[in-house]
Amino acid sequence: MSVGKSLRVGVAGTGFIGRVHVAAARRAGAEVVGVAASTPERSAAAAAELGVVTGAHDALALLDLDLDVLHVATPNHLHTPLAVAALEAGVHVVLEKPIGLDLGEVQQLRDAARGKDLVVAVPFVYRFYPVVRQARALVQSGEVGDVRLLHGHYLQDWLAVPSDANWRVDDRLGGASRAFADIGSHWCDLVQFVTGTRIARVLARTETVVPERAVAGHASFTAAGDATGETRAVRTEDVAAVLFETTGGVLGSVVISQISQGRKNRLWFEIDGSEHTLAFDQEHPEELWVGGRQESRTVVRDPAALAPEAARYATLPAGHPQGYQDCFDAFVADSYAAVNGQKPDGLPVLGDGCAAVALTAAVVDSARTRTWTEVEDL
Repeated sequence: MSVGKSLRVGVAGTGFIGRVHVAAARRAGAEVVGVAASTPERSAAAAAELGVVTGAHDALALLDLDLDVLHVATPNHLHTPLAVAALEAGVHVVLEKPIGLDLGEVQQLRDAARGKDLVVAVPFVYRFYPVVRQARALVQSGEVGDVRLLHGHYLQDWLAVPSDANWRVDDRLGGASRAFADIGSHWCDLVQFVTGTRIARVLARTETVVPERAVAGHASFTAAGDATGETRAVRTEDVAAVLFETTGGVLGSVVISQISQGRKNRLWFEIDGSEHTLAFDQEHPEELWVGGRQESRTVVRDPAALAPEAARYATLPAGHPQGYQDCFDAFVADSYAAVNGQKPDGLPVLGDGCAAVALTAAVVDSARTRTWTEVEDL
């Protein structure tokens, strides 16, 4: 899935996800010409470690490197300013979600993109598992029948104890919502993508289960927190429970948690149709369960047996597992294909990022008022 033209790209942010971006950009055939971290010293160190020529003084300085694409993988509060600057400079953007902290920032992005033939791709990368594409194909073919019920959860444990903390916990950097904006948005995007529906209204409850966390905590998806240091009050949610209804009147529910011990990244959904049920678990991404009243079966990721739109993303033979980085690689390759004038099916773009922010805003408002809340259709 390499791109036709070798693109010059820069990556703002060199933490876990920034490094995933760098790896995917290179696999797609692009030249990573610069990276930027939180300080000039960290930028230089990251550039040396990643084999990149330029460690920029700051993220905006990346735009001086004659880029085709800027990847924004910074803390959330920098997403909109950096993306707007890139768009105004005529540079395509791969923009981590949430694309903005609120609907006002979303409007800034839309204004900056208006009238420009520029790609803004948003990494809802779970769309790129081949069996997820197979699930979508089964829904579109009518094999599932009428969608009757949507449900599932997304559970993690990397913020399970008070010593776990990082920038996402600080609402000034991460926004008013944490668990839902961070991972609930992925679940909702995935279910909407597979079913072709839109969540129209929500009834949400959120809870901050760990009310204080270590100020100097360094928890991440790959490392435990620091048990020492002073603590601070937490104003963002650890868990969210959301009832919802789609525009077509289908009911659903989802539980989101970043404090579920032993659950590393369990994104699980079930789509109950009038003819069949589909179930997917991201921790076992090579399989799709297809349930029926008389018989159930498991569809494995086998390029010879999948629908063409799913087999396209099965880059390894059956039995050779594909995972998260493979999804990210496919997403970035499709993003670069769009930069080069193609129109890959299912590429998440600015409108999808806007929808996620609108949905998060509705969840936050519903949790505050404890009432059903309409999701703004942006």
